[in-house]
Amino acid sequence: MALPPPPLPAAFLSLFGDAFNFVFSGREAETGGVTVGGTSQVIELATKQIEVTLLALAVAILLAMPVGLWLGHRQQGEFLAVSAGNAGRAIPELALIALMAAAIGVGLVNLVVALAILGIPPILTNTYVGISQVDRASVEAARGMGMSETGIVRKVELPLAVPTIMGGVRTAAINIVATATIAPLAGILTLGDFIIARNVYG
Repeated sequence: MALPPPPLPAAFLSLFGDAFNFVFSGREAETGGVTVGGTSQVIELATKQIEVTLLALAVAILLAMPVGLWLGHRQQGEFLAVSAGNAGRAIPELALIALMAAAIGVGLVNLVVALAILGIPPILTNTYVGISQVDRASVEAARGMGMSETGIVRKVELPLAVPTIMGGVRTAAINIVATATIAPLAGILTLGDFIIARNVYG
């Protein structure tokens, strides 16, 4: 007969219970005099984090995708695309937000610019790779049929490159939503406020 699983440690259950109560009920702030946490505050901060993420991702797509399409279609700029991807992995997020704060001040614009910069490299790289790896025979066939260069990109290359491009968008979204956790340092309250403002939330 199989033995029953060992009971969960009491400390773990206590932490889980505290977290559950904080999310759904709230509690008095460490500084006293005000209630923090609760469903309404969690939803408010989560909504702001999603809003900031979507805005920064949209900016990154609008800036990076046209460049990637152009470079990939012309079969040029491999060094730029690869370097952008490598740079994106090397950028320290906290330092970038601090740099933007020093340049343009704290607030939403600073945060969106910093997050968009983090999102551009994977989108640019994957767009370039996706377009440049489209079968050249298909491209030449479309060109031979009299299709314009814009038409080739829109009707031939882009549909075939969508899976690769979306991989870059997915990576960018992960980078942005993760970094948005430290947005309170730029003056925008997101879910990261629960972590950063330990003197308030405990």
